[in-house]
Amino acid sequence: MNTVLWIVQGILAMMFLMAGMMKIKQAKEEMAEKMPWVEDFSQGQIRSIGIVEVMGALGLILPMVTGIMPILTPLAAVGLALTMVGAFMTHLRRKEMVPMGAMNMMLFAMAAFVAYGRF
Repeated sequence: MNTVLWIVQGILAMMFLMAGMMKIKQAKEEMAEKMPWVEDFSQGQIRSIGIVEVMGALGLILPMVTGIMPILTPLAAVGLALTMVGAFMTHLRRKEMVPMGAMNMMLFAMAAFVAYGRF
């Protein structure tokens, strides 16, 4: 079970790290072509979401690897799961359920699995 949790944590961390870094680095206008949901948010809000995703990705891995406050790993997973609930609600409101809503639910399920397994 520990191996499966590490694999899921690694996949989640990579996905959230990539997505978060993109939101931090790119301008809203650049992202709008591929992600129309950014039209509903300011540049600052988008960067804040990116920071949350990057911090969550680091929180999935670093506390357990270093052994420093490993309780932060399941808490990071809970935070990312809640982030995906917010993302799902945004896509639901915008009627963008396929494929974005499905991806949000998959990431939610993975984060919830990590949270449950690490608590």
